[in-house]
Amino acid sequence: MMQLQAKWDKHYAKQTQYNDNGVSVVLTDHQFLLPRQGKALDLACGTGGNALFLAETGLAVDAWDISAIALNILQSEAQNRLLNINTRQCLITSEILCSERYDVIVISRFLDRALCNAIMAALNVDGLLFYQTFNCSKLDEKGPNNPDYLLASNELLRLFAPLTLIFYQEYARTGNLQCGNRNMAYFIGQKLFSEQN
Repeated sequence: MMQLQAKWDKHYAKQTQYNDNGVSVVLTDHQFLLPRQGKALDLACGTGGNALFLAETGLAVDAWDISAIALNILQSEAQNRLLNINTRQCLITSEILCSERYDVIVISRFLDRALCNAIMAALNVDGLLFYQTFNCSKLDEKGPNNPDYLLASNELLRLFAPLTLIFYQEYARTGNLQCGNRNMAYFIGQKLFSEQN
C-alpha cells in the first residue's frame, strides 16, 4: 500500500488547491437519475469532483482514495463550499466495500476488475452504479497505457452483467473520430435484486 500511496501522493502534490478537473460526464449527463436522498460513494475519488457534485445534489457522500494529499484537497474544497463529505484514506479492497451499502456509487478513471462483485454487493437494492474509464481503443495518450487498466470492448457490460442496464456508450473507432467521447466507456447500471436472489 505504501508504494501505491506514495505514487498517488506525488501525483497530487503538484496541486496546492482544488482545480476543477471535471465531474464525470456519465454523471452530469444523467443527473436526473439520481435519487433525491440517500448515500453515495465516490470510489477512488482523487480530489473529489464527483463527490462535490453528489454532495451539492443533497446526497450524503463518502469519498475514498489511497492518497492523503488528494483527500486533503477535497476536504478543503468541501469546507469552502460548506459541504459535508466523509473522506476515507484506504487501499480499496473487497472487504472494505462489502462492509458498506450505498444508493449511488460513482467510479471514474479507475479499474480493478477484482472489485466488481464487491461493488455490486455494496449497492442497495435500486442503487445505481455510474462508471466511466479508459478503454483499449482510446485515441490518445491520456490515461494509462497498461492494458491491465484499460477496458476491452463492451467489458463493462460483462463485468456488471447482473445489474440492469440503464445506459451504455462506447464509440471506439467508429465513424468520425473527431466527434464524441472516444477514450472512455460509460456505463450506468441498477441493482434490482437482493443478495438472497
